[in-house]
Amino acid sequence: MIVQWRKSSYSGGVNDKACVELGCLSDGVGVRDSEDPGAGHITVTREALAAIFAEIKHEGGVSE
Repeated sequence: MIVQWRKSSYSGGVNDKACVELGCLSDGVGVRDSEDPGAGHITVTREALAAIFAEIKHEGGVSE
């Protein structure tokens, strides 16, 4: 299966490597580090990813 990885439209552009990439997989959504795509990815369900996004929106962003 060939996965089309994409960065968020909120990233700094095509050359911005400081973000994650998402890819549609048969068993969920792949999430990988754009700085090291060869390191592999994690797979989460679409429901889990939606819950993560909802929590980020609820909290107003990600704190360090």
